[in-house]
Amino acid sequence: MFKGLGDMGDLSKMMEAAQQMQTKMAEMQEELTRLTVTGESGAGLVKATATAKGELTALDIDPSIFKAEDKEVVEDLILAAIKDAQRRAQDRAAEEMARLTHELGLPADMKMPF
Repeated sequence: MFKGLGDMGDLSKMMEAAQQMQTKMAEMQEELTRLTVTGESGAGLVKATATAKGELTALDIDPSIFKAEDKEVVEDLILAAIKDAQRRAQDRAAEEMARLTHELGLPADMKMPF
């Protein structure tokens, strides 16, 4: 009676796999808010910490750089540390996504939304 519907079992498996992928993606999003990376500049004089999603969470500045005449240098170091943290966050997010796509058996070059 239902011969014309083909392999409904395969459709069911696809739906189940899609649900698993959605669950794993939600877990990955949550994990990226917990993972942190630290960028630095000036040989560690300025450090910026961010989540793997790129949200800046901390800034650590060595007090030895607080001299009025070095204001521009300090500002440049702060910006460089933040940019380094953001780059590291992007790299970490890409690593985590690659791990997830590998676990799900998806092609390595498949782009997932984030």
